Amino acid sequence: MEIVACQYDIAWEEPERNFDAIRGLLAEAPIQSDSLIVLPEMFATGFSMNVARIAESTPSLAEAFLADIAREYKSWALGGIAYRYSDDKGSNELSVYNDRGENVGHYQKNYCFSYTGESDFYASGEDILTFNWQGFTVCPVICYDLRFPELFRRGAKAGANLFPVIANWPDTRIHHWTTLLTARAIENQAYALGVNRTGSDPKFGYPGQSIAIDPHGKILASAGSNAACLRVEVDLDVVLDWREEFKALADMKEH
Repeated sequence: MEIVACQYDIAWEEPERNFDAIRGLLAEAPIQSDSLIVLPEMFATGFSMNVARIAESTPSLAEAFLADIAREYKSWALGGIAYRYSDDKGSNELSVYNDRGENVGHYQKNYCFSYTGESDFYASGEDILTFNWQGFTVCPVICYDLRFPELFRRGAKAGANLFPVIANWPDTRIHHWTTLLTARAIENQAYALGVNRTGSDPKFGYPGQSIAIDPHGKILASAGSNAACLRVEVDLDVVLDWREEFKALADMKEH
């Protein structure tokens, strides 16, 4: 099965420009039906702390966009969206749509990035999300979540074998990005897919480097630093066979 990860220079707080950029990337080559299309964190606006400006209203334009591309390409689509959580905080989430354009679920970022003040503007979540796609149990997470292996363990215990990590991950810590994604894949005997952005915003530069890693820690594909759709084939049997042969997950202890 094919995963399509889109990385691009997110136009700052300009959803329509970003929708056009994504459509342009997806139109460059045919998308197989039943694919999983993955967009970065806050894909319509960039990593903005201006909750009043970017928080999605009802109906949500970004959600409608995800539903539209899911229906158009007869595939599943997920991407990061900012919502209003309370009078003084937002919620950094991702939303998932199936190939009929139906919402499958939301995930709220469990670990807001205090280093940049995200936790001052966004409320953190508590739950994980898993969903079934082409036999895979998928557990998507968001950016800073990558630094917390216990969150991935929760997913693995719930049966997850594919972890999309959507992000706005800056160039100053890109070595951490590839290292941690590889670790999460190896320790959970799962595919890890990191989907980052390119370009810059008012505070940071972003290197792209969206990457797919198999359950053995092998890099299957990397998108480099330019706007692109990373396409990668994943094979459920690779996960199942490795977990059956090397039963490390069965040796986990409850703490």
